[in-house]
Amino acid sequence: MEEENVSNEQSAQSRLFIKGGRIVNDDQSFDADIYIEDGIIKQIGNNLVIPGGARTIEAKGKLVIPGGIDTHTHMQLPFMGTHAVDDFYSGTKAALAGGTTMIIDFVLDQKNVSLLEAYDKWRNWADSKVCCDYALHSCVTWWSPEVAKEMDILCKEKGINSFKMFLAYKDVFMLEDNELYEVFKRCRELGALGMVHAENGHLIAEKSSEMIQHGITGPEAHEMCRPEEVEAEATNRAITLANQANCPLYIVHVMSKSAAKVVTKARRQGKVVFGEPIAASLGTDGTHYWNKCWRHAAGHVMGPPLRPDPTTPGYLMDLLANNDLQVTGTDNCTFNADQKALGKDDFRKIPNGVNGVEDRMSVIWEKGVHTGKMDPCRFVAVTSTNAAKIFNIYPQKGRIAVGSDADIVIWNPNASRTISAKTHHQAVDFNIFEGMTCHGVAEYVMTNGHVVLDEGQVRVTQGMGRFIPLPCNSETVFSRIRERERTNKPCKVDREPYDGPVAKITATQMQEKSIVADNPIVPNNAEFHGRPMTSSGARNLQDSTFSLSGHQIDEKSPRRSTTRSLNPPGGKSSGLW
Repeated sequence: MEEENVSNEQSAQSRLFIKGGRIVNDDQSFDADIYIEDGIIKQIGNNLVIPGGARTIEAKGKLVIPGGIDTHTHMQLPFMGTHAVDDFYSGTKAALAGGTTMIIDFVLDQKNVSLLEAYDKWRNWADSKVCCDYALHSCVTWWSPEVAKEMDILCKEKGINSFKMFLAYKDVFMLEDNELYEVFKRCRELGALGMVHAENGHLIAEKSSEMIQHGITGPEAHEMCRPEEVEAEATNRAITLANQANCPLYIVHVMSKSAAKVVTKARRQGKVVFGEPIAASLGTDGTHYWNKCWRHAAGHVMGPPLRPDPTTPGYLMDLLANNDLQVTGTDNCTFNADQKALGKDDFRKIPNGVNGVEDRMSVIWEKGVHTGKMDPCRFVAVTSTNAAKIFNIYPQKGRIAVGSDADIVIWNPNASRTISAKTHHQAVDFNIFEGMTCHGVAEYVMTNGHVVLDEGQVRVTQGMGRFIPLPCNSETVFSRIRERERTNKPCKVDREPYDGPVAKITATQMQEKSIVADNPIVPNNAEFHGRPMTSSGARNLQDSTFSLSGHQIDEKSPRRSTTRSLNPPGGKSSGLW
């Protein structure tokens, strides 16, 4: 009897009744009450009959929305000689304060480190600290048959369904194109989503050196050596390689108009590609890199950089509102002033990263919904639902429905708050949105049925969050891929064998012929075009004798004496006509 009473008491403590709010999902909104028990939504409707002992939260005049999913974080990341200051505790606590109830972090270790060892390291860091649910992406920074095997284990046994590759950070994380293509093929085989950080690493390395040679060492050089077209070129290249591998592609942190246009064009061509702008690119711009205060400018350094064109955030928001871009993350990777100061004399040593995990929801509401660019249903789609669908955890996450996890935010669209590093919950000492007033505030936040933001007070416990496995073969991502794999499979042409004559090449001709590369049009070591000799053994007169070096193909032949032509072709010029 005692055990039964304890059980009933615990059950009562996990019961919540949200009354009088307007439920907003990605596809509809309606007035209804919600009953929650044991972390799961049990009932939705009006005039609900609920068990006794439930806590009632009044939501009249408020919106009741699914908890946000931040698709892109880097908590306590070891990077550029230091560690991100927000770890899995402070980072997830801040996320909950802003209305985000799940993050997806990146397992990103050094080249040649086992993907499985890196995964175990991140799990050990996160499991004991997270305040909200989390999942993981895995990063592939080197390629080998062993990596291919570990990708299979990560997908089948470890709850990974996405792999991120870098076209930037040369000699650190960057893959070459042939390696990227192989990873894309492996992702397709496993039913995993390919993700890319799209910047041209080779060009950035060259232009960075040029900046130093010109004596430009401050944060402004960070943007100057990575202009928009460097991001757009790599975005296009990644989309091309992924499409050739028939692999779905997710472009992380779309930062520029140029890159966004490439993603939009690809989608309209039918390519399976998703674009992720982040809170930073939607809420601020790169003019800060030219601020006279070095700390202020360095505080905005991230890769790819924010763009100095002040119309960029509004442009990206328009695309996000109209489904040319689909999801939002933050690339939250924070460093304090003393850590940023590692690059005080050389911008290349400034640790890349900014905040956003706490402010993403408010920034997107302010810049999107409050300005009339998107409606509340679309807000739910880009902050939660689309991510849940792409990463294959819908409708467990990303929807308010019977049976879904009770990750719920009671959102006050009429309230406002001013963002500041002095009041935010993150550990970092700087905020790129400093002074921004945002309409739209989370008043209550529930994660797995626990009220963690209660009338402005954050109440969390380390380790209360769960690891959420991400199954492969998301229908949203792979339904088109599998059909294309079936219908677009290469087919040979069945024809009768050729039985006609075949030219013979003599040993002499073989010796004279230059060794050619895989592309037989261009010789490896010839100064001139290599047309074959005529059947009589003479040089082909259609072969070019022009060389950029100034040499001529027959310059070693003995000169013959000059011959005057009395009747040149076309007739003599001295004649009378």
